[in-house]
Amino acid sequence: MPQIQLIPASAEGALDAAEEAVDLLLDTGRAPGDILVLTTGDPHPWAAHELSFGEAAYWALHDAGDDVFYADAAQVQRAGGRPVVVFAVNGGAVDTVAGSLPVALTRAGALLIVCGDPQQTNSVLGAGV
Repeated sequence: MPQIQLIPASAEGALDAAEEAVDLLLDTGRAPGDILVLTTGDPHPWAAHELSFGEAAYWALHDAGDDVFYADAAQVQRAGGRPVVVFAVNGGAVDTVAGSLPVALTRAGALLIVCGDPQQTNSVLGAGV
């Protein structure tokens, strides 16, 4: 079971918290291709930009695994596992969070970092997080 790290953040601050987590991971030697970032609300600007070139090109970047990949949490089923998954609860439906967070946990090889409301996260993942 991967280690779970919780970074308390508001919906408005979750994406910034996720960015800081990614920067820290990279600074401490994680390879960019080790990291998957999932957002529950608005897409990360990188994802929005890359999707403008089409779904096929976007997912090809995911499959190449060379860089940090940003995806909508609702697409977590399509995303492959990576050693580190950063889950940004930046809005979106409560059902999206409840449905995708447990799947994100299965995608994380070593570490799941959740940026969001601790109470909401704990209620989804269960006590002891």
